[in-house]
Amino acid sequence: MNSTFSFYDKKISFNGEKTKEIANTDGFGGGDDFDPSSPPPFRIADIRAAIPKHCWVKNTWRSMSYVLRDIVVVFGLAVTAIYFNSWLVWPLYWAAQGTMFWALFVLGHDCGHGSFSDDPKLNSIVGHLLHSWILVPYHGWRISHRTHHQNHGHVENDESWVPLPEKIYNNLDITTRILRYTLPFPIFAYPMYLWYRSPGKKGSHFNPYSDLFPTSERKAVLTSTLCWCMMVALLVRASFAVGFPQLLKLYGVPYLVFIMWLDLVTYLHHHGYEQKLPWYRGKEWSYLRGGLTTVDRDYGWFNNIHHDIGTHVIHHLFPQIPHYHLIEATKAARPVLGKYYREPKKSGPVPIHLIKNLTRSIKQDHYVSDTGDVVYYQTDPDPYRFSSNKLK
Repeated sequence: MNSTFSFYDKKISFNGEKTKEIANTDGFGGGDDFDPSSPPPFRIADIRAAIPKHCWVKNTWRSMSYVLRDIVVVFGLAVTAIYFNSWLVWPLYWAAQGTMFWALFVLGHDCGHGSFSDDPKLNSIVGHLLHSWILVPYHGWRISHRTHHQNHGHVENDESWVPLPEKIYNNLDITTRILRYTLPFPIFAYPMYLWYRSPGKKGSHFNPYSDLFPTSERKAVLTSTLCWCMMVALLVRASFAVGFPQLLKLYGVPYLVFIMWLDLVTYLHHHGYEQKLPWYRGKEWSYLRGGLTTVDRDYGWFNNIHHDIGTHVIHHLFPQIPHYHLIEATKAARPVLGKYYREPKKSGPVPIHLIKNLTRSIKQDHYVSDTGDVVYYQTDPDPYRFSSNKLK
């Protein structure tokens, strides 16, 4: 691919034969010479020490209160929609219920990290109940998400919304390119990811023998897949009881809204910042440097509804911290992080400002170089062209 169309026009020697790309965007190489890929002058232990001790404490009753709150809202919304059964009400219901499905996912996400409670069995039970309800295989997701956290910011080893190396990108078929780089398709990608993962990676979140999972966790994955199948069977049974159109209105459309939320939020945690952020390989990657490439986001009114999931940098570095302590922990850590922490843009009641970040990133962030231990996203000016490599 012709690098003339790259967003990067300057390279410097880095680590002997390795190359580091410097993004030629605002904040890099101009008046502000801060380089976010430079090794930070602090250790992860320094960040940990700045966070108050009570922020690490998990309150099981408090966590359960959020579960109870969200379940009451979910069923309350469904009852209200059924009662009015009006096309004036249904769109409002879909938006609200899809958002609540997303909130349930976040609580199950806390269970997967062990930040819900100190009881692994309770975490597993609650996680299965919440995630199975929204058709997510709990253990399959939990294990791959653990891989994501352990390798965040690593080009090859990360698991969630990973950048494609140029060689893999060049071999994508036209259908995959359209689905990956044309809105709105990327924000409905999660179900496909659960089944097939990302280009260049093999396996499925439902298959205990997938490359995703160690042998010791196959039984756990199988348990979650069976729970997922039970939920599907329950939905099929419900379609016969209330009719498919009614099930689609009550569950199907909110499920799609939930998927939209999940893909939007998780994508913007690692993409779409105003300045290009680095990805790493080899010796340049570390847990701390990878974690510092994540981005906090402000979602306005939705911050409390989806349990402050936008407060993401500290969560990525210390996933054991309960979500209700993340804001305080972030405030305490900011003096240590300095310029490595990117203050999120203040949102109005509805975070419509993030649409710009999403669309710009989808249009610009296509692939990274096959070589180099510190790389940045590059842009293909014609991402929908037919690849000549497919003829070879």
